[in-house]
Amino acid sequence: MSTRTLPVPDGLAGERVDAALARMLGFSRTQAAELASSGAVLLDGREVGKSDRLVAGSWLEVTVPEARPSTPAVVAEPVPGMTIAYEDDDVVVVDKPVGVAAHPSPGWTGPTVVGALVASGYRIATSGAAERQGIVHRLDVGTSGLMAVAKSEAAYTGLKRAFKERTVEKVYHALAQGHPEPTTGTIDAPIGRHPSADYKFAVVADGKHSVTHYEVLEMLPAASLVEVHLETGRTHQIRVHFQAVRHPLVGDLTYGADPVLASKVGLERQWLHAVRLGFEHPLTGRWVEVTSEYPDDLAHALEVVRGAYR
Repeated sequence: MSTRTLPVPDGLAGERVDAALARMLGFSRTQAAELASSGAVLLDGREVGKSDRLVAGSWLEVTVPEARPSTPAVVAEPVPGMTIAYEDDDVVVVDKPVGVAAHPSPGWTGPTVVGALVASGYRIATSGAAERQGIVHRLDVGTSGLMAVAKSEAAYTGLKRAFKERTVEKVYHALAQGHPEPTTGTIDAPIGRHPSADYKFAVVADGKHSVTHYEVLEMLPAASLVEVHLETGRTHQIRVHFQAVRHPLVGDLTYGADPVLASKVGLERQWLHAVRLGFEHPLTGRWVEVTSEYPDDLAHALEVVRGAYR
């Protein structure tokens, strides 16, 4: 962060804060409005909004965030093991393997869903940021399973709305340590950045509203196979919520899993798979539902847990 203090010149008296900042600092008006809306602009020590008016002779204090690393461009790269679970002229649903990101991002040099689709000749909607065109929701790199991508602009708009309005059915299976009680329940706890580790998330008082519904499908001595329905879609939501109730996902060392158990079952990632995705088709209105089988590493780990206690 850097702070700049500027006098308000006579020529900008009466101007809106966002318009004046855009002229004074060379920002776009949208960037200036976002700064004001975030509380980063003070006028004579008082926080002002984007539509407030300036007064000649006053002083502006603007806190500007450091520039973020530029996002790498999409690289067309085939992804072995990524299959197409559903496709029509407007939507494609991929079955994403572990180790694949949804789209390029700073610091990520591995394969992406977008790059794999481009490499296979798929047309993808151009809506959204350049590196995430067509992406309407995401799965973590370490989470496998079903993910929808928009091929047409109309599908992108419709699917984004459906995810925002929470009409999409997102179902996951997870292997959680121990035995959640009750065996069917809801975890309703706000999620935000971890207070001391920026790379992960946590349940925090000022976090975003987050709701996870779960049902235990199979109870084992060391763990429980759980079906999870997401009402909201926060980053790492399932992983954070299950850690919060003291049942971290098997293999999820980032969120408190037992490393000994992870080693015994041969897992190098969290036991979490997006098994079902259902949505109303954004153009036809027809209900589309797709399912996915467990990948080999998760199926093997589950059998090890089952067999170890028979």
